[in-house]
Amino acid sequence: MPHFSNTSLKRLQSCDERLQRLFQSVVQRFDCTVLEGHRTRDRQDAAFARGASTLQWPASKHNALPSLAVDVAPWPIDWDDRDRFHLFGGVVLGTAQAMGLDIRWGGDWDGDTATQDNVFDDLVHFELREESP
Repeated sequence: MPHFSNTSLKRLQSCDERLQRLFQSVVQRFDCTVLEGHRTRDRQDAAFARGASTLQWPASKHNALPSLAVDVAPWPIDWDDRDRFHLFGGVVLGTAQAMGLDIRWGGDWDGDTATQDNVFDDLVHFELREESP
């Protein structure tokens, strides 16, 4: 059964407990790796500067502590396999729904199930829609 590496666990621990529970469930069905949870000001500024984020500090949900957003990719990572990222996104969204969690995915920001209308794809990004537990 897939499980998180120590590095992924450490990154996931910086996230809201609901995200921790969600991805502990997801990893049992779909091998994945946690790329980033909480993002410091320096990391947020760098992400914005390179175009990996459209938000400046402290507007990203990654900037909350615990983080209200997490970047998770299917493992092993193949950045060219968009279909696999979409499949993974569907698994995460379905698992979240079954757990009663309202999650927004960076592959379908408006949540209309149409992914072709996305202006900014962030296929590894998952966030809680509301800000407080």
